[in-house]
Amino acid sequence: MTTADPHLAPHPASSALVTIDLQRDFLSESPYGIPGTTEVLPQVRRTVEAFRAAGRPVVHVVRLYEKGGGNADLVRRTLLASGTDLVAPGSEGSGLAPALAPPGAPPLDPELLLAGRAQELGPSEYAIFKPRWGAFYRTALQELLEGHGVDTVVLVGCNFPNCPRATLIQASERDYRVVAVPDAISRTSEQGLAEVAGLGVQLLDTAELLARFGFPAPEEG
Repeated sequence: MTTADPHLAPHPASSALVTIDLQRDFLSESPYGIPGTTEVLPQVRRTVEAFRAAGRPVVHVVRLYEKGGGNADLVRRTLLASGTDLVAPGSEGSGLAPALAPPGAPPLDPELLLAGRAQELGPSEYAIFKPRWGAFYRTALQELLEGHGVDTVVLVGCNFPNCPRATLIQASERDYRVVAVPDAISRTSEQGLAEVAGLGVQLLDTAELLARFGFPAPEEG
């Protein structure tokens, strides 16, 4: 769903793509994975590749739960305190989903990320760590976007009721023009999408997004 409201219409030339929690431990087939996350990866990759080819910033927002869960949301601390390892710093499971990072990107640097700094993965492409649901809370995201002159945030990732939804609301609160890509976000619902649309979030599936932004659609492999 889109609107003709000039205050909400996205600006492709000043946009950035934000991916949320697309890490190996959260993929559908993982022991604590989120259903539907692996299934949206093809659309996520198409979107990432299109933004990358257009020279627009891409920010991969990740979780890193320290041993014992002391830095995690309260709702996850009991699980992590029991000895469960989930997106543990430096672990394979904390890494970005396959084929998501740019070619030649270094592995995630947990020390840098946990210190609240952005890690450069490629030209105008970064990773940042978020300690809670929303990607703007106690992170470098807003500063990073401002440095690139961004006024439009496009969001994909995992999993809609939690971190994507919180991030969409935080972006709206900061007066960004906001786009969610439903077919590239896991666990969306008709009601949930309607509710964020009521906040001014534009809903564009991958093909429509790339067409409206004028970005070339990558060939499907």
